[in-house]
Amino acid sequence: MGASPTADNFVVFEKVQKSYDGETLVVKDLNLSIGKGEFLTMLGPSGSGKTTCLMMLAGFETATHGEILLDGKPINNIPPHKRGIGMVFQNYALFPHMTVAENLAFPLEVRKIGKAEREEKVRRALDMVQMGEFGGRRPAQLSGGQQQRIALARALVFEPELVLMDEPLGALDKQLREHMQFEITNLAHELGITTVYVTHDQTEALTMSDRVAVFDDGRIQQLAAPDVLYEEPENSFVAQFIGENNTLLGKVESIRDGNCTVSLDSGETIDAKAVNVSAVGDRTLVSIRPERVEFNKSRLMEGAHTLKAEVLECIYMGDVFRTRLRVAGKEDFVVKTRNAPDQARLEAGKVIELGWLPDDCRALDA
Repeated sequence: MGASPTADNFVVFEKVQKSYDGETLVVKDLNLSIGKGEFLTMLGPSGSGKTTCLMMLAGFETATHGEILLDGKPINNIPPHKRGIGMVFQNYALFPHMTVAENLAFPLEVRKIGKAEREEKVRRALDMVQMGEFGGRRPAQLSGGQQQRIALARALVFEPELVLMDEPLGALDKQLREHMQFEITNLAHELGITTVYVTHDQTEALTMSDRVAVFDDGRIQQLAAPDVLYEEPENSFVAQFIGENNTLLGKVESIRDGNCTVSLDSGETIDAKAVNVSAVGDRTLVSIRPERVEFNKSRLMEGAHTLKAEVLECIYMGDVFRTRLRVAGKEDFVVKTRNAPDQARLEAGKVIELGWLPDDCRALDA
């Protein structure tokens, strides 16, 4: 029996597993609840299990074990076309021999909706994606961005409560992709649609989602709001996968009140938040985000750690300088500083002191 639905568990995966060969699990004991109207992104590298989860939800794959519920009802044995779910793929999947309007009318015809109502719904869906003038054209006469809008309109035309998107912006150029990210997010929230979005693009996940589920090795490594995921990674995989990150290896010397002292392999000692270490003597990977490091002495707060560093290169990126340094024996330590009048551009070869607050430094699994 499925749980009675609430706003918090519109889509539920209960102990879901998936194996293609009967031996290797590509999805391992997945438990996940998605709220009504939520925009949830499944993010992870290739082979992490995210697309398989989406395909099981769509009905194109069957769970080997466990239950998937939609609005409180088990859907494991319901065929895809009867689940009432909208789908948007990277390759658009539009019918080339049909006009745009016919493409949009198709899911309505399948649902036996009358002609007048069909035309009204098609018109409304085209207006929604600002493609009202294009109903008479064929997909081949449209640009990639326009085709993606039509694919989105087709997924929304029958007013589904759930829309699934599999890397839908992967084929678009950077500027158009960023524009479409905002359009899709705004539309989903405006219409109150529950959206499950799959991508391997971290920026896309961070800018579009209410919550992000980071997948690796068939499991969710962390499920959180984008800012929590970036600022407070729970393990070294998430810290490394989301955004740019500096890491230093060492050994835990002491733990107290949620903090720890770490003896780095290079000999220096630093303090950090004890996030994913359990005992003195544990190996640890210490994580510090590039924008949390400071080398302007006047900006270094009391209690900050300082380490000697040698500047290897400084790259001008417009709004920021990206400086690469040798720190604690590592040559890939990066600091990002705002391009501001009081922020000097550092020359290669210069030896400086840099620092950060212990609260911005996280001791994770090695």
